[in-house]
Amino acid sequence: IAIGTAITGVYTSGVYVTPIIGGIIADRWLGRTATVTIGALLMVLGHFLMAFEVSFVAAILCLFVGVGCFKGNIASQVGELYPPGDLRRASAYQVYMLGIQIAVIFAPTVCGLLAAQAWHWGFGCAGVGMLIGLTVYLSGRKYLPAEPKRNAQAKAERPKLSGRDWFTVIVLIALLPALALAAVGNQQIFNAYEVWGDAHYNLTLFGFALPVTTLISMDAIISTAMMFGVIAFWEWYGKHRKEPDEIVKILIGAAISACAPLFLAAGSAAEAATGQKVSLLWGIGFHLVNDIGFSMVFPVGLALFSRASPKGLGGLVIGIYYLHLFMANLGTGVLGGMLETMSSTAFWLLHSGLVALGGAIILVFAVLFHRLLAPGENESGAVKAATQAS
Repeated sequence: IAIGTAITGVYTSGVYVTPIIGGIIADRWLGRTATVTIGALLMVLGHFLMAFEVSFVAAILCLFVGVGCFKGNIASQVGELYPPGDLRRASAYQVYMLGIQIAVIFAPTVCGLLAAQAWHWGFGCAGVGMLIGLTVYLSGRKYLPAEPKRNAQAKAERPKLSGRDWFTVIVLIALLPALALAAVGNQQIFNAYEVWGDAHYNLTLFGFALPVTTLISMDAIISTAMMFGVIAFWEWYGKHRKEPDEIVKILIGAAISACAPLFLAAGSAAEAATGQKVSLLWGIGFHLVNDIGFSMVFPVGLALFSRASPKGLGGLVIGIYYLHLFMANLGTGVLGGMLETMSSTAFWLLHSGLVALGGAIILVFAVLFHRLLAPGENESGAVKAATQAS
């Protein structure tokens, strides 16, 4: 288990490092659209190459580089749709994540069914799907912000980073370990959680034995529903009261996420006391609470880093943001190995404590650096006036 979870942790963390390189390429040379397009084409090639055993290494390389060019830059374009003080950016990223969650439900099902017939069909289908996605992206490019000029004059006119800009970037980087701790419970779903679930859950439903992969599908469905719910809640809340800024939403989300592993700890304690396998109801409770918290941490964190990033560094800063998932996935790989030495109850209590620790550190940042990380009064006021005028 220790070796398997460590390998999984290293692989899943790797795709969150390359967006930094993609951000630099877009910010300094090619621009967002060209870099996203190159990334998408590399991912298409990677999926097609995965259909052949002999090209496995080349396929992985294409996918890593393609994700790096694609992931952070397309997220940056979402943030650039809104002026700096517009709190709708957080909701926009939640809608963006909602689209991803819907894809997580259907894509594995379609590709999995095809792979069951012939595994190379599954990878080929993924490549075709990526081509369709690229076509949709390019056809809707006119609705995205215009690319800044990249000639010599534009580079010369680019404003230099102020001391405040540099300090903001330093604070955002320092925030990453706390965000990584807050994400540990969610990221473990894709690592040791399945191993634990296969051994401890009662996966029999109406006389049918469910495969352990059902847990991932269940999480995708619940996560999509919770994302809808969170978006609707903040839309309603904003009409009646002042909506909190991003760092406060992230803090609330981390606090909620810390409660999620407690469901698994309680189910494990019941299993130890009764000898009966853990009811899937405990798992549903875990996914419900975790996905509410996740909906208020990850997409809102994207909004925070997008807005707070200095002008001209949006792609790089978004790429840096993904490093917290790199840290979290490495951490889940290490934690997963503890399944062999810890009781299930202690294992999940440890996850709850780590997420809570992340939330506590975020609270410190929210108190110490609130004026730096929150939208300025002039920004939010201007946005509010513009919204009312329209």
